[in-house]
Amino acid sequence: MIRGVLFDLGGTLHTADSPQGRDVWFARRLLERLSDYGVHLDAEPEELAKRLHENSEDYKRRSEKDLRELPPAEIWSDWYLRDWAVGRERLEPMAEELSFLYDYERVRVMRRPYIRETFDALRSQGMKLGLISNIISLSVAPHFLEEYGVKGYMDCIVLSSETGIRKPSPDIFRVAEGRLGLPPAELAYVGDTLSRDVRGTRNAGWRLMIQIKNPGAAKRDVGLENSGLRPDYLIEGLEEIPGIIRRENAGK
Repeated sequence: MIRGVLFDLGGTLHTADSPQGRDVWFARRLLERLSDYGVHLDAEPEELAKRLHENSEDYKRRSEKDLRELPPAEIWSDWYLRDWAVGRERLEPMAEELSFLYDYERVRVMRRPYIRETFDALRSQGMKLGLISNIISLSVAPHFLEEYGVKGYMDCIVLSSETGIRKPSPDIFRVAEGRLGLPPAELAYVGDTLSRDVRGTRNAGWRLMIQIKNPGAAKRDVGLENSGLRPDYLIEGLEEIPGIIRRENAGK
């Protein structure tokens, strides 16, 4: 019997794209905010945008190897802004704010339809609900959930920025199990990637894995198309989930 359904955030509850010029706009925004804190980078927005993209991709590759999330000040000093040698101590007071801006403003985020309706329907079935997300900010995921009107539905919010653990490690799923008081056999997970979400759910031995289609996930799943990793269900929209849970529980 499934008693809990947990969700990924990016690509699952919302999708994102980056219109032309968005990266330079964000770099300009970042330079202004750093300057407010007395940190003046010797860089044009175009140069910062290029280096920020390259350095963040390097960090993602590292974190996907060891499945560890570093503290925000270390991410910004040793990775994202490493070309300017700002130093962790100077970045520490602003690191969480920079991480929030990075996850909230760097790309254009579009919420999926039927988020609240889906959560209402799952609640009516008695489901516990939660979130497990790889994200560098501590505060942006609760902010998004508040915007979407579903923060109060959450029985647990588990973030890589809080735990230091990234999907697909089963350890971050174990944290959620402990907070919900539910075993793997009673849990379902909804995410958009093979590499993090399908693999993570399988690594954790959870009862059900639902993958939601997201074209933006393709670059993270390169080489896994024929790996044998498969969800139990592949869906187009969140509104399909309550019916899946109902049918699964009716058959058990």
